Amino acid sequence: MTAFPTGTVLGYPRLGPNRELKKALEAYWSGSLSADGLEDAARALRSRTRTHLSALGLAAGDSSIPEASSFYDQVLDAVVATGAVPTRFESVLDAEGRVTLDGYFTLARGDERHPALEMTKWFDTNYHYLVPELGPDHSFRADASRLVAHVLEARAEGFVTRPVLVGPVTLLALAKPAGDAPAGFQPLALLPALLPVYTELLEALRDAGAEWVQLDEPALVSESLDASPAELADAAAYAYTALGSAASRPRIVVTTPYGTPSAAAWTALAAAPLEALAIDLVRGTLPAAAPGLAGKTLVAGVIDGRNVWRGDLAGAFDTLDAAEALGAARVTVGTSTSLQHLPHTVAAETQLDRRLVSWLAFADERVAQVATLARGREEGRAAIADELDAAAAALADRASAEGVRVDAVRQRAASLTAADLTRLPAAERAAIQDERLGLPVLPTTTIGSFPQTPELRVARAQHARGEATTEAYEETLRLEIARVIGLQEEIGLDVLVHGEPERNDMVQYFAEHLDGFAVTRNGWVQSYGSRATRPSLLWGDVSRPAPITVRWAEFAQSLSEKHVKGMLTGPVTILAWSFVRDDQPLGDTARQVALALRDEIADLEAAGIAIVQVDEPALRELLPLTRAAQPDYLTWSVDSFRLATAGARPETQIHTHLCYSEFGVVLDAIRGLDADVTSIEAARSRGEVIDELAAAGFDRGIGPGAYDIHSPRVPSVDEVAELLAHAADRLPLRQVWVNPDCGLKTRAYPETIAALTNLVEATARVRQGAEALVTA
Repeated sequence: MTAFPTGTVLGYPRLGPNRELKKALEAYWSGSLSADGLEDAARALRSRTRTHLSALGLAAGDSSIPEASSFYDQVLDAVVATGAVPTRFESVLDAEGRVTLDGYFTLARGDERHPALEMTKWFDTNYHYLVPELGPDHSFRADASRLVAHVLEARAEGFVTRPVLVGPVTLLALAKPAGDAPAGFQPLALLPALLPVYTELLEALRDAGAEWVQLDEPALVSESLDASPAELADAAAYAYTALGSAASRPRIVVTTPYGTPSAAAWTALAAAPLEALAIDLVRGTLPAAAPGLAGKTLVAGVIDGRNVWRGDLAGAFDTLDAAEALGAARVTVGTSTSLQHLPHTVAAETQLDRRLVSWLAFADERVAQVATLARGREEGRAAIADELDAAAAALADRASAEGVRVDAVRQRAASLTAADLTRLPAAERAAIQDERLGLPVLPTTTIGSFPQTPELRVARAQHARGEATTEAYEETLRLEIARVIGLQEEIGLDVLVHGEPERNDMVQYFAEHLDGFAVTRNGWVQSYGSRATRPSLLWGDVSRPAPITVRWAEFAQSLSEKHVKGMLTGPVTILAWSFVRDDQPLGDTARQVALALRDEIADLEAAGIAIVQVDEPALRELLPLTRAAQPDYLTWSVDSFRLATAGARPETQIHTHLCYSEFGVVLDAIRGLDADVTSIEAARSRGEVIDELAAAGFDRGIGPGAYDIHSPRVPSVDEVAELLAHAADRLPLRQVWVNPDCGLKTRAYPETIAALTNLVEATARVRQGAEALVTA
């Protein structure tokens, strides 16, 4: 077997440079592509990826290239490979108890009989993973078929690749107890039952020709999971002593991306009979030396897998030198995380300012940086002097560029006081707002966006290419807004939205209208499944040169006597879903964005808008994984929201929206936002957040999402009514709003109309029951 490669990446973007897999998946789901056609498209993309990574500098035959493709999600892949399928999905298994292709997608997306697996954020990233559900009696079974097929496929093409699998500790640490599990059960208790399955998978991969296997264990860097760091460290010691001692296996590299593993976990991994450990030296720090490293390779993750700035290559080389002091037998070059969090290549951004381009490195450029540093490690620093100098020059040019620092923006931020973050007390505001708005009990609304039809996307693309006039495009938008307003009135919703037809993305739209940002044309990054976003590039000081949303909100309000919400994206989410400058604290940047939004809210009020929603779906997402860093984050993130909204008049009702995260840990922060109404994901988790809110005594308006928009299934009236009745039972009725989990942009109109119709009918039923109870 070969030694671990001198340079590698921990993963690579999976949808394809032109989102080939996305298109194939959606064609398969729509019935226009066969299963064989989908498999062929995925196979072609895997082949292209191997060849491309080899051309970028990763060797074909030494396991440098990770085999990390997926049809949907890496956690779901591990669920399938280990047989960790919840019992409620038993009907999707074949005669041998294995998950079929359609069964795989049923786990991910649900169907009429099966609500999908819950989905939440992958550590502190904007990637969403599917949450395993396990009970104490779960029986695991190995299914290495896809893993083995990919290894054999690579071998046939002349590549020795490195299969990648979520490690056993992380798989169980991310799982939640099944609905019928006894109180106090932790899935991590299933580790002894799971490890023989991992052993079987490793053996199958070795037999197929895999020389190295990568097991990802990001749970070992987190202090925000149900299992404590000490429990996770004990589990790692147990797991990797057992797996490392297996008689027939490939060599194993265990990764700990997204931060620094706990001291106990690091010691356990160093002592385990493994061949290599990979650590994140961008978000993390060098751990202490450990005796067990003496016989291991240390993969030093000095190349950033999560942000796009070209960075200090010389500094990265120095960090590699410093890593030698840890006492490993060998130090090699790696990325801090998988590159799945980055777009494919800067080369595709032909319309970006060339100076800005010189500051950037996407996935392909990161691979090239790994190859450069690996060559420097082998041949000496002088061999890569030109590359180090070029990176340093780009760093200096970026620091001195006009717009990176704007005195007027910085002076305004520096003059802020505590009064700028404070509104009239919430109870007093509520009385004023109730009188102004005149809404019924259990008011119904949506989160903001409505389905973006193919016609609307074509019109936007034609306008962007100069093939349609601005006048013609804006008439298309006006017609769509009128249609959406009319549809909502017909369905019977109480508070309306304009549907956001003018917005390609909830962050990019604002980035296009704020100074300090740039946007890409092809910078797609997978969010979940087939869905991708194009994170904007926040490179300089932020300000708002002109109103952004006012014209469309004012037009929509003119079409209805019902209230139409103004719709903004909050400062934390704008940061979380952009590639943000790394040359100042995030809190400073958030403050600048918040001031721009504060000005927008003032203009919406002046236009007569009574309700303004400032979405913060990423509030939980950016929460640091270590507890020591969390208070500072929660302070600046909450303060930035309050800075954006506290200038609003008492009679203006401020809404916010959060989705697809575990919220218990940030309930105090949600209360601290001081929003009048908060809408929140609840459908996939079957309303578990409602009990958390009730236990915490949450005293503001709350809309627990009653329709899972990340699945094509339409919830029944009974299903929605059950969730609403639970909310009305556990929370004061005057607080409860009714809404979907998230925006409807990704859904089609037929399912949207059906789901919202059911939502309104269910609300009427629960209202009637509530009124009868009050009368009695």
